[in-house]
Amino acid sequence: MNTEIFGVILMFVLTLVLAIPFGRYIAKVYGGEKSMLDFFAPLENFFFRICGIDAKREMNWKESMVALLAINMLWFLFAMFILMNQGWLPMNPDGNPSMSADLAFNTATSFITNTNLQDYSGETGATYLSQLVCLMFLQFVSAATGLAAAAIVFNALKERTTDKLGNFYNYFMKSLTRILLPLSVVAAIIYMMNGMPMTFEAKDTIHSMQGDTVQVSRGPVAGMIAIKQLGTNGGGFFGVNSAHPFENPTYLSNIVEDISIIFIPIAMVFALGYYLKRKRMAWMIFGIMTVGFLCLVIPTLVMEQHGNPEIAKMGVNMSAGAMEGKEVRLGSAASAYWGITTTVTSNGSANSMHDSFMPLSGMNEMLAMMVNAFYGGCGVGFLNFYIFIIIAVFISGLMVGRTPEFLGKKIEAKEMKIAVVVTLISALFIKGGTALAAHLVAVNPHALGGWLNNPGFHGFTEMLYQYTSANANNGSGFAGLGANTPYWNISTGLVMILARYIPIIGPVAIAGILANKKFIPASSGTLKTDTVTFGVMIFAVIIIVTALSYFPPLTLGPIAEYFSMH
Repeated sequence: MNTEIFGVILMFVLTLVLAIPFGRYIAKVYGGEKSMLDFFAPLENFFFRICGIDAKREMNWKESMVALLAINMLWFLFAMFILMNQGWLPMNPDGNPSMSADLAFNTATSFITNTNLQDYSGETGATYLSQLVCLMFLQFVSAATGLAAAAIVFNALKERTTDKLGNFYNYFMKSLTRILLPLSVVAAIIYMMNGMPMTFEAKDTIHSMQGDTVQVSRGPVAGMIAIKQLGTNGGGFFGVNSAHPFENPTYLSNIVEDISIIFIPIAMVFALGYYLKRKRMAWMIFGIMTVGFLCLVIPTLVMEQHGNPEIAKMGVNMSAGAMEGKEVRLGSAASAYWGITTTVTSNGSANSMHDSFMPLSGMNEMLAMMVNAFYGGCGVGFLNFYIFIIIAVFISGLMVGRTPEFLGKKIEAKEMKIAVVVTLISALFIKGGTALAAHLVAVNPHALGGWLNNPGFHGFTEMLYQYTSANANNGSGFAGLGANTPYWNISTGLVMILARYIPIIGPVAIAGILANKKFIPASSGTLKTDTVTFGVMIFAVIIIVTALSYFPPLTLGPIAEYFSMH
């Protein structure tokens, strides 16, 4: 057990050590300063020329959001065409069929929104063409979209008055060429050296020692897994994701994959500090995120390592922890740590089955997605946290009787309305979707294909988790839920779309409105927003908002299941 805990600590420390200097590098990239990868400039300019884009033209926040939504719509149509026609298109050596319309809608929506919720099994539901040209492409561009949106907000937070916030296409292209692509190449090489397949051959035939013949899927795995993790995408090449030995061959590959999940989200926090020259604020934000992360990961580690008390009563040795649904080669601690890192971000990948976690461990995974601001996804993690900052500034200003200000700009009713809507809309999607599903299954359990395999508290948790994951653009799931039905494909697809773009447009709109306001220099009466005291205020706001919004459904699901075990 001590060795397993050491592995967990090593992963977090390595992530932090690497993320701080990379945050400085990201700030240079978005700030237009010289960096080591400037040789990509001719390639970037080539794409701008053939697309007719003037990357030097400054945009306001509305123009940036129009550009973001327009290119995302084009990618959606492209993905729908590929997925619904993959059966007859090339690069399909295993003869996998085309997707149905509802499954293609869910999958296309899932990958353009950086969710990667997979209601299909990768090795049988997708072809090499759709895996690479469609899905892996979307994993790159969806991550770059979130990073570009964060860069716009970074620019808006500078101490000046302006409505020009840089160029969305420029930020987007640099996110691809200078951040995501180089990191993915390095990660893919490491994965291949650890035995991860990278081939276009069809299934391989293996003869076991007892004479059985097994068809083993393979494919261009390493390339996809690199961006799957680094882009907080999470969509796996195989159905069981990183629990598959071809998708996660060794403990070293597990370390690299797990570090990759939170590497860019943490680096973006430090990038903010370097970009605004406010390192103290960056450390304050990182501190709050890390406290929240540790509040989730520590109890999950403890519960998973102690195992299931009901199984222990049967005389089963639980010294290895709760190992149902986990890989013996990885262990319960590494699986528990992955379970939280993948849900505090919008990654959603899995090296074990979340459906088999202890009830309160499953609750912690849902809480991580419900908050959706402890590190978060590529770029969008900070955008979600920014909403909590705005709410905390407003409440703090009212408490001390001063006009709420953040970085020299007054926070007024318009900005607060946007922040509140963004916060409450998530609760509506999660609780409203779960309530509808619970009603339908109560009226007629078999009407929609009998997708709920587990009754009682756990079945409710599975439905709650599915909508929580879709809303957080996370993509993980409780595998006991049969989600590949028209109802789940369409309903979660709609949630993924709305939950992706509203939380991006809202913070960008707030930042754009504030940037256009008159800058007020700091004075003795200015509320300092880079102190421990203000950090505690933000953390309190996060806890209160999350508890008020989600405690009732969590009580009906994982909490009730926990008490039923005792």
